[in-house]
Amino acid sequence: MRTHFHSLPLFFWFTLSLILGQTRPDPDPLQDYCVADSKSNFFINGVPCINPDKVSSSHFVTSALSKTGNTSNQFGFSVTATTTANLPGLNTLGLVLVRVDIAGNGIVPPHSHPRASEVTTCLKGLLLVGFVDTSNRVFTQNLRPGESFVFPKGLVHFLFNSDSREPAIAISGLNSQNPGAQIASLATFASKPPIPDDILKKAFQISKGEVETIRRNLGG
Repeated sequence: MRTHFHSLPLFFWFTLSLILGQTRPDPDPLQDYCVADSKSNFFINGVPCINPDKVSSSHFVTSALSKTGNTSNQFGFSVTATTTANLPGLNTLGLVLVRVDIAGNGIVPPHSHPRASEVTTCLKGLLLVGFVDTSNRVFTQNLRPGESFVFPKGLVHFLFNSDSREPAIAISGLNSQNPGAQIASLATFASKPPIPDDILKKAFQISKGEVETIRRNLGG
């Protein structure tokens, strides 16, 4: 079969356009705003809008991030997010803000957001943050109050409170209304139903007893 080399550039740009078209964040809204209708039972890729005539300033404000989160869990962190429930005016705008509280020596364990990039700003304390790229290269940075760090979309990243006594606080912005979050250790060892032991033993080069211990510690 003959290859039409003159058509390769066109094919390349066509393929590239398809790929780039899938890397955008949430779709752009088609109106000024689409305040979420929390009472609707209609399921779409987002939340339906209320009648614009019923929109008020209260739909665009929230105090959800003003409250300290509960960090008494096994990792010592809490995440409080703006959502269409507590901030209905953000519906369709393709963004979310989260407050991150981390106890002394607490950690937001390695995790990823499949649908969003994230920029984190340290508000209080000393944070060690970092991410791992697809060549397994690690980028880390110590953040002091007022300093920011960005985590690329879909890459595994973490936040650690370097102070053993005082809590740390950060605020993060993500470019998706629903970025999703998958903690690597929980997804691997606490999935329902569980991943077969033989898979985990081989993947992590550990024994069956170690698999059981990790599962137990993570609540799997």
